[in-house]
Amino acid sequence: MNPQIPNAARMYDYFLGGKDNFQADRDLAELVLSVLPETRQGARENRLLIGRVVEYLAERGIDQFLDLGSGLPARQNVHEVALRFAPDARVAYVDSDPVVCAHGNALLARNENVIMVQADVTDPRSVLEDPRLRKFLDFDRPVAVLMMFFLHLIPEDADPQGFVAAYRDALPSGSHLAISHVAGDADPERTARVAELYRRSNAAFTPRSREEVAGFFGDFELIPPGLADGTGTESVWPFADPEVPPSAYADMAGMAYVGVGRKP
Repeated sequence: MNPQIPNAARMYDYFLGGKDNFQADRDLAELVLSVLPETRQGARENRLLIGRVVEYLAERGIDQFLDLGSGLPARQNVHEVALRFAPDARVAYVDSDPVVCAHGNALLARNENVIMVQADVTDPRSVLEDPRLRKFLDFDRPVAVLMMFFLHLIPEDADPQGFVAAYRDALPSGSHLAISHVAGDADPERTARVAELYRRSNAAFTPRSREEVAGFFGDFELIPPGLADGTGTESVWPFADPEVPPSAYADMAGMAYVGVGRKP
């Protein structure tokens, strides 16, 4: 761990108002905010969104969650929400960042319903064949895979469409895939500038179009009304916050895509 090199997970922690970050992370995060000030609100809304997605799935009988690219522990952690609605739920967090895993293991040390796995999420075999994970989750029953605010940190040369498809293929019928992803077609000039800034960090920044994000779901059936614009403020979208008027998200309209799909 080099505190002089900005770290995407620690920058995200800073956007959320956390304290697990260094000056280099804060400096680069502030440059990102100078270009795309909606980033802070978007990160915070994403944490709330995770909670609503997990609640929705848990209430419908899903009790196994695989959170890929989980990042540093924050508000609305998946296990906290899942266990509130499904006391026997099991949650596996996976991240390649040793800092993230160290924090995760410290937080989860005494919770037998949760594990933290350090693995390269872009290598599905290393994740899905991890002995601890195979023992912990039952892949003969539905699993919810979460890729929230994560895939836009994966460059094209890592073949994101390919490795996401591998996860989809490994899931049984009735499983779900949830994705939130920065949009690349709403404001390409500013997102391109942010991508340049992220080159100074340990991660890429690759916003994608609606078509590209939709492709991650393959033949999964998107929960109506489908891929949501912004943070999912459409009045009929089941994961929108009913207490927040759509006008509150006006500044973020079109800046992200969010969807949840179900395997037939």
